[in-house]
Amino acid sequence: MPNDWKPRLSRPWLVRGVVLLLVASLLAPSAVSALTYEPSNTDLQRGTIEEPADGTTVISIQGFKFAGQSSGKKPARLVGVGPRGEVEWVHDGSDNDVTWFYDVDPLDNGNLLVTGTETGGSSVYEYDPDNDEIVWSEYFDGVLDTHDATLINDKSEILVANMRNYNTSTDDSEDRIFVYDREQGEITWEWHFDEHTNWTADMGGTYEAEPPNNDWTHVNDVEKIADGQYQISPRNMDQVLVVNRSTKDIDMRLGEDDNYDIMHEQHNPDFHRSENGTATITVADSENDRIVEYQNPDGDLTDGDGWQQTWELGSSQDFNWPRDADRLPSGNTLVTDSNNQRVIEVTPEGEIVWEFYAPWAPYDAARVYLDEESDGPTIADQNAEGQYDVTGSAGLTPGSGEQLTFSQWVSASFADTPVANQADWFASRWSKIAPWIRPVWMGPWDFVGVVVASLLLVGWLLSELVYQRRRIANGVKSRFA
Repeated sequence: MPNDWKPRLSRPWLVRGVVLLLVASLLAPSAVSALTYEPSNTDLQRGTIEEPADGTTVISIQGFKFAGQSSGKKPARLVGVGPRGEVEWVHDGSDNDVTWFYDVDPLDNGNLLVTGTETGGSSVYEYDPDNDEIVWSEYFDGVLDTHDATLINDKSEILVANMRNYNTSTDDSEDRIFVYDREQGEITWEWHFDEHTNWTADMGGTYEAEPPNNDWTHVNDVEKIADGQYQISPRNMDQVLVVNRSTKDIDMRLGEDDNYDIMHEQHNPDFHRSENGTATITVADSENDRIVEYQNPDGDLTDGDGWQQTWELGSSQDFNWPRDADRLPSGNTLVTDSNNQRVIEVTPEGEIVWEFYAPWAPYDAARVYLDEESDGPTIADQNAEGQYDVTGSAGLTPGSGEQLTFSQWVSASFADTPVANQADWFASRWSKIAPWIRPVWMGPWDFVGVVVASLLLVGWLLSELVYQRRRIANGVKSRFA
């Protein structure tokens, strides 16, 4: 037996053993969680409660679906939360074929106007949470993935934001907003983006009738702000527009495509006026991970150049893709921090006074007693202009308290290095994408462990192929000899 037999045998097997041990240690936490996880309402939990909320907070939880089917472990839900963070009721979307929930608006009778996605279309219905009953419902066949609808004109009409509205025969987008008359049972008015904007498919990427390039404007919000004026939020344009119902002209524009200093893929802008009538817009600036407020001292909605930023709340250290911000009568702001799976009420200076965790991907939140989304004082009226960080989280989700997320750790680790910009880009992409593909039972750092373990296994496989290349080649030759 050669003297060098033992070292040659032990070295590769020692390396294999170390790799297997490392892979097993990385996979163990997620494996334990997967075996012990049971979907329930226990994932709905209070965070910081410094002040009881004024009444019930309703939260719409988007949920997750794959291949048209909702996920039992990431369900679409509406949740009613009491003043001290207690769960008062839960409305499960799967009971009504709803795979995604989006906008939810309190009505003056105590019920809720709900917008959701169903198979092959979207539904808008009035929900009575006290009796767990649907009062009335309208289903819009072929109106896919609608994020927002609102009742107008004494609740006789429904104003709908119709995104992903493509024509397969022409391979063109027909994204629009429209008005549906409930009494007549038909659409009585509509406004198409391709007829009234200069923003073309070329500016937003190649438009195709099939995913992933079938989402042209991604108009995610519509509201009536005055007689004959509708505010809309085409997310992919990085703009908020006001459309005139009579002339179909664009009366006002805040932001411009690809000017990310103003907004970047915003959601759910709220229009309100200060005590002296100054036009004000509070908006969840989602891709910039912040909430911003703009005012137009000119007070003229036809002037798109007069907008000035008065408030900036949070950053990627505080928020992860916020999608709603409502000004409350107290002057605080109710923020839906979607990818941190929570809703917070925060003071103008950024202190959290109320916090609730609601997986998976909360989209909208509102106080039930309010029939206006933002009816509180503007930041200017509160003399609170400025830029603020968010403080006071209970930190029940990593990244919403003191513990760094993986994305934050990457940015911090490579700060002030030659690859800092590349690290920040990777960290930003990870923070936006990982929550959508991470299993609900798996913690954020456990998911990192799974990804690292997978890369190790792939690397090991490739190394084995290289190491055993001669044996593999000889085996192939002998088989076909």
